[in-house]
This record gives sequence, C-alpha cells and structure tokens, in this order.
Amino acid sequence: MDIGFIGLGNMGSAIAARLLGAGHRLRVWNRSPQPLEPLIAAGAVAAGSAREACAAEVVFSILSDDAAVREVLLPAALSAAPGTVQVNMATTSPQLSDELAARLGTAGSRYIAAPVLGRPDVAAAGKLNILAAGAPADLDRVQGLFDVIGQKTWRFGERAAQANVVKLAMNFMLAAAIESMGEAAALASGYAIEPAKLFELVSQTFFPGMVYQGYGRVIAESRYEPAGFKARLGLKDVRLALAAAEAVNAPLPFASLMRDSLLEGLARGEGEREFGAVLGRAPLRRAGR
Repeated sequence: MDIGFIGLGNMGSAIAARLLGAGHRLRVWNRSPQPLEPLIAAGAVAAGSAREACAAEVVFSILSDDAAVREVLLPAALSAAPGTVQVNMATTSPQLSDELAARLGTAGSRYIAAPVLGRPDVAAAGKLNILAAGAPADLDRVQGLFDVIGQKTWRFGERAAQANVVKLAMNFMLAAAIESMGEAAALASGYAIEPAKLFELVSQTFFPGMVYQGYGRVIAESRYEPAGFKARLGLKDVRLALAAAEAVNAPLPFASLMRDSLLEGLARGEGEREFGAVLGRAPLRRAGR
C-alpha cells in the first residue's frame, strides 16, 4: 500500500519502520530532517513537504500536540485527494478531533483517530494497543496496517473524538497511579521503609503489572533519564483531560493536583525529563525527602 507518514519523533519513527518493514511504500516527512535518514536508508522516500506526504492512499501522522496538528497536518490533509484516509495517532483534544473529522470530510477525505498505548520500544516490537474511532468501513480498510504495528485494535465508535477521550482517560489513570505511588513512598520513607521494597510488595500483591512495577522502579531510583515520555508532554495530556472533563461537567480533582505537580517540575527545569519520575518524586520532595 502507498502510505504517507508525517511526524518522526521516537514513536513515529518506530511505527513508520514497522510499516516499511512489512513491505509498504512509504513517503515520509518531518519538520527536522535527521529522523528521515534511517528510514530512507531502509527504502522510504523523503517527501518534500507535508502536502506531498499526503498524496498517498493512507496517511499516518503523529505530532506532538494540537498546535502542531493545526499547523502541519490540517493544511496538508485538506489538499489530499478525495477518498484519502487520514489516520491521526497523536494525543489531541476531542474538540480538535471533531473539527478534523468535519473539515476533512467536507474536503472528501476520511478521518480516523487512532492514538496508541505504549512507548517507542513497544511500537518497534509491533505490540502497541491502538485506540481507534471512525467509520467502520474506514477502520476495516486500514486494519491490516494496524495489525502490523499493534497487538490489538480497540474500536470505540464512529465519532473520532471518542478514541481521543479514551486515550486521555487512560493517561489520567496512569498519572493518578503514579501520584498515589509517590505519596505512598513519602509516607513509607518517613518510617525508614525503602520505596523500592514497598513497590516490590505492591507489584506482587495488590497491583501486579507494568504500571506499578515499571513506574515503581522509576520513582524509587529517581530515574529521570532517559525520558521515554517527557514531563512536558505529560502535562499537556493532563491539561487536555481537564479541558475535556470541563466540557461535560465532570470534576477531576486528582487531575488538578497532578497538573500542579507537573507545573512545579517544569518550573524546576524538568520538562524534558521522564514524566513518571517528575510526577512520582513530587510528593517525596514536598515531604522533604
């Protein structure tokens, strides 16, 4: 299949490499040229612009935030030929997703929101969970591509914004878990209990799984680097969750606390550091530990 790909950060590069490795024709574009080089060496074609990348049967994009999507993707996607399927994998606001679906639909394109769960190493292994929403026929058309990059596609309806809301809800729950771990570590450390021992117990009893095990180590070891997911992006997602909740009169008091913890981290110059460490260590810092 002829595929365009816009946005080659760590996640985008890993997803694009999976598609290329599956034998698809890929034309790639990124605002900075360096990430293009490994993909071009592997057989991808460099597009001269985002508009040129959109001259494909299916276009994947994964940009950092709403502003980047408006600036880069929207004008290029509006120029695409009728029938082009635009698959936006970015974590964006549901309001922007509704707007994209409406405007691209009027221009004759098809729009799918497909944010993902997983980090770049998970994407490289083809093990992402894909949260997808759009017309069933459009989803069926790209399901084979989703199968290349993900272990499961979760469909959440025809309104594209629904997939974005699910992603924000998942990120909110993840952040809430990290906040609770940080507060529990502050409590335990006040009684000379090592956070690492506490999280070993937690991950093998009440809360087994990757969140408490993985982020427990990040918090206990103050593992700020490497940043698999940057604190500034975590703050962006918490803010999006708060805005989406306000639109439907759903109070999220935990989200307000986590926003402030992350804002504190950014004020301390930690915006490029690991999200889990910045958020999870904040309660320890507040407790003087």
